[in-house]
Amino acid sequence: MVSNVYTPRRAVLYVPGSDDRKLQKITGLDVDCAVMDCEDGVAINRKEEARHTIRKMLDELDFGRTECVVRVNSVDSGLMEEDLKVIFRADRMPQAIMLPKVNSPQEIYQFTENLKESLKGRIQKQKLQLITFVESAIGLINLTEIFRNTTELSNSEGLFDLAGVVFGSDDFCADIGASRTADATELMYARQKIVTCAKAFRLQAIDLVYINYKDLDGLEKQSLDGSNMGFTGKQVIHPGQIPVVQRAFSPSPDRVEWATQLLQAFSHHTQSGKGAFTFHGAMIDMPLVLQARNIVQLAEAIKS
Repeated sequence: MVSNVYTPRRAVLYVPGSDDRKLQKITGLDVDCAVMDCEDGVAINRKEEARHTIRKMLDELDFGRTECVVRVNSVDSGLMEEDLKVIFRADRMPQAIMLPKVNSPQEIYQFTENLKESLKGRIQKQKLQLITFVESAIGLINLTEIFRNTTELSNSEGLFDLAGVVFGSDDFCADIGASRTADATELMYARQKIVTCAKAFRLQAIDLVYINYKDLDGLEKQSLDGSNMGFTGKQVIHPGQIPVVQRAFSPSPDRVEWATQLLQAFSHHTQSGKGAFTFHGAMIDMPLVLQARNIVQLAEAIKS
């Protein structure tokens, strides 16, 4: 399923907010979504520096087609409120905010109150996009309720739209006592639940990080697994991972051609009043037509 509002976030790259040099390099990377990070990528004694550096970069950098995102610290860290205050002193707002370690709907309510305070006096030309994280067992159990309450807050407050969810697999493994393996079998249930919940609320779902950034073959396999599972993108931690992930989460030219021709054939048979029909030797029904529409929509969204 393709979001009908947002450009697909195929490759989501984290850049430490305290590293001015790396932040400056974002503009030269053909990445879908660049996340200027206040959270895990920043040492505790450099959080203040990260906030103010991100604020400066928001006004100075031309991100081009790359989506400009800021990941603040979690609600329960005690750092989020100051992150929001400093970031929204910039003249230009980020396009999206990532909120990590969301365990309950109550944290979304607290985030919303802090965001409202930080935006006081500003004229919003458009809503922010909010992307939440699943990083614990309780967060996974509460995911549907978190999405439901966040959507209600979005409608009532008008400050943001819930746009997606990210799977924070390393924190999740630590929380449940699992050991990371190359094929990620220990995370199968969590990944499938996240995708299912995300699609029920028409959200994009961003898959786990592949930590061994030099192993591009392993990255490609895991990326394709995630794409086949229904994830719309993947987190990356090194620029070299970007093209591999983008290819894995993009339909191939042959697949786009197949989908386009199928939809044309379906339109012809619908206009002629005929029922089921065969296409390339296969009997076509509505699920296949819907899959073809998703492929074409995704291809068009990536090009736009």
